[in-house]
Amino acid sequence: MPRVKRGTTHVKKRRKLLSKTKGYKWGRKKLIKVAKTAVLKAGVHSYNDRRRKKRTNRALWQIKISAFVKDHDISYSKFMGMLKKANIAVDRKILSELAVDHPAAFEAILKKVVK
Repeated sequence: MPRVKRGTTHVKKRRKLLSKTKGYKWGRKKLIKVAKTAVLKAGVHSYNDRRRKKRTNRALWQIKISAFVKDHDISYSKFMGMLKKANIAVDRKILSELAVDHPAAFEAILKKVVK
């Protein structure tokens, strides 16, 4: 059986790995051994951060809604409870956008809820 050297395959694999490390600092961008772990860890962090982003955005939406509702002497939790009782199904993302960009529309919702 003839011997297979795998030169092109091996080079392609390393080139692909090093293309993923573009923009990294020091040896992480040019040394194969270090680049491998850097790419692996970067993948783990990116996966986790995609989930963390959802958490932080929801917290930001809550803060925006709370700030607007506080001006009308209602707490955030009471406002959300009143929304649920009034069967108004608007999510926090839309409510926060309304509070920031369209305060008149948000006040209309607020008046409908408070009555």
